[in-house]
Amino acid sequence: MGWLQISISQTRIFILTLPNFLIIGAAKSGTSSLYMYLKQHPEIFMSPVKEPHFFSFTSESKMTNGPGDPIPNAITNFEEYTQLFNNIDKEKAIGEASTSYLYRPEAAKRIFELIPNAKLIAILRNPAERAFSAYMHVVRDQRETAKNFNEALLFEKDRIEANWDPIWHFTNVGFYFKQISRYYQYFKPNQIKIFLYDELVINRLKLLIEIFNFLNVNPNFLPVNLDKFNVSGQQKNKLIYFFTKIIFQRPNPFRWLSRQTIPENLRWKVTNWIRANNLKKQEIPPKIRNELIDLYREDIINLESLINKDLSLWLEKTTCD
Repeated sequence: MGWLQISISQTRIFILTLPNFLIIGAAKSGTSSLYMYLKQHPEIFMSPVKEPHFFSFTSESKMTNGPGDPIPNAITNFEEYTQLFNNIDKEKAIGEASTSYLYRPEAAKRIFELIPNAKLIAILRNPAERAFSAYMHVVRDQRETAKNFNEALLFEKDRIEANWDPIWHFTNVGFYFKQISRYYQYFKPNQIKIFLYDELVINRLKLLIEIFNFLNVNPNFLPVNLDKFNVSGQQKNKLIYFFTKIIFQRPNPFRWLSRQTIPENLRWKVTNWIRANNLKKQEIPPKIRNELIDLYREDIINLESLINKDLSLWLEKTTCD
């Protein structure tokens, strides 16, 4: 079972269940896919809201100002947060996935204060590639106002100062060394499991077995759906994109009907297939990629020592024409 808290109100006793593991990030590093894979395991319960961001924000700080920011919907009320785990049955591992936990400085301490025995999972992606994927994420969602990636990077400082959602902090989110270090200040090393995005791409089954063992659930379970989820890219057809958003995401009668009639795994698979086939993959401009590698070089070297993983591929530059 997850971490339990007993609340007594007059003659009524409430047993509140909290997660015993968290996926803490990083954003645009495969966390949506991992959430969907773990959600299929019969011994794992994942919160129905993928990113509640409970430990990252307060009712005031969540009011970010970027166009279309989802952060204002973050759950900051304790009772509302615990309600995410009301439908737990016999699952052993209880979790949620909020990518802001790795980036937001206050999250590690808040998690430790409430669930000090929690297990933590992080997936880290080459920070230059991650930054471009985050940019393409907001391009995909028709939220980016910059003309190109280079201009978006120039806007980043002003956007941060204007309190835009962390998705817009394209380069800042990629400085992982300080972010991971915060967690080692509070949690024991055996509570933290760090993977690389490349490991997820190359052999996701091997990675899942490691996670299943880490969470003490059946490691032999094979998810039915191992598709990639929440892929970034340039929309080929905006009408198709908005159709899937209206049918499957925005509250409306069609969304309600789809949830009543279509099993969740199939609904995700159909939506994901439509979206993936409507995206044109873009590559980060080589010159900008190389500049970002120089920006991150010291952080990558420090991170390599901290997590004891070979990150030399992250330092390889692209040949510019």
